[in-house]
Amino acid sequence: MNEPSPLGIFGRYLSLWVGLCILTGIGLGSVFPALFKFVANLEYANVNFMVAVLIWVMIYPMMTQVDFSSLKDLGRKPRGLCITLVINWLVKPFSMTGLGILFFEYVFAGWVEPQTAKEYIAGMILLGVAPCTAMVFVWSQLTRGDAGYTLVQVSVNDLIMVFAFAPIAAFLLGLTDIIVPWETLLLSVVLYVVIPLMAGYFTRRILNKKDDHGEALQRLAKYLEPFSMIGLLATVIVLFGFQAQTILDQPFVIGLISVPLLIQSYGIFFLAYGWSYLWEVPHNIAAPAALIGTSNFFELAVAVAISLFGLQSGAALATVVGVLVEVPVMLTLVAFANNTQDYFTHSVHHNWDNPSLTTK
Repeated sequence: MNEPSPLGIFGRYLSLWVGLCILTGIGLGSVFPALFKFVANLEYANVNFMVAVLIWVMIYPMMTQVDFSSLKDLGRKPRGLCITLVINWLVKPFSMTGLGILFFEYVFAGWVEPQTAKEYIAGMILLGVAPCTAMVFVWSQLTRGDAGYTLVQVSVNDLIMVFAFAPIAAFLLGLTDIIVPWETLLLSVVLYVVIPLMAGYFTRRILNKKDDHGEALQRLAKYLEPFSMIGLLATVIVLFGFQAQTILDQPFVIGLISVPLLIQSYGIFFLAYGWSYLWEVPHNIAAPAALIGTSNFFELAVAVAISLFGLQSGAALATVVGVLVEVPVMLTLVAFANNTQDYFTHSVHHNWDNPSLTTK
C-alpha cells in the first residue's frame, strides 16, 4: 500500500527531525553551556519556565482535540478501551518499575553508582506512569486509526491521569526509597495535565457554540498544528542542551538506559497488539490501542523529573533518553502495524459491532 502519510513529509521523517534536534541540542549545550545554565536557573518552585512554556505549546493544540462529549460512547466497542486502560494503568507502570530495578540494581549494578541508579529508575518510573496524550493522535493518524475512538481513549486516559498519576508515581518511587515531595508532584500534575486539559476543554466549548458545524474548531486545529510540532522539536533541543555535557562525558549511560526502555516499549506493544488480535478487535482500533499503551507522555515525565530531581539529575536524563528512544521505536511499530493490517481484517468477524457480544 503506497498511500501517502496522513502527516505528509513531517510524519514520514519525524525520526529524522527529532534526531537533528537532538544533535543540535547537544551541540548548542556543549558550545554555550553558560546560556543553558542561565535558562536552567529560570525557575520557581522547582518548575523551569522555559520547559513549562514549551510543554504547554506542545500540549495545548493536542488538548483542543480531546472531546469529553465522546465519553458517552464508552459502551460502544469496549474491547479496545479495555485493552488501553489495562495496559496503561495495571501493567505498564509496574513493568517499567520492574525492568528499571532489574537492570540498574542488578544487571548494570557494577557500572552505575547506587544513588545515580535510583535516579535512573525514578525517571523510568515517571515515563511508565505517564500514558501518551499529546502524540496519541499522531500515531493514530499514521495507522489510519478510528479518530473518534481514539478521542474516547484519550479522554478517558486523561481523566484517569488527573487522579491516578500522582498516587501511582509516589507509590512506585517509594519502592526505590526515594522521598517524593507530594506538593511538587501535585503541582506538576496541575501545571502539565489539568491546566492544558481545561484550556482545551473551554476552547472547544467556546468554538462549538458557533453555528458552523465545527468549522471554527477545525480551523483552529489546523492553525495550531505547527505549534505543537515546533514545541516538540524545541523541547528536544532544550532538553538535550541541558544534558549535553553528561551525554558527551558518558555516552555509554545512554545505551544502558535505552536497554530497559526498548524492552518495555516492544514488550508492551506486542502484548497489547496480540491481545487485540486474539480478542478480534478491528485494526483501526487495535493499532492505536497498542501504540497508546506503548508511547509515553514524555512531556509530563520530563517536567516532573526536572521538578522533583533537578535539570541535571539522572531522573531527568532518563526521561530525556525516553524521548530519544520513543520516536524511532514508535515509527518502527507504526510500520509493523500497517504491514500486518490484513491479518486483523481476516480475523475480525461480524460480531464486533454487536454490543451484546463485545464484552464476552
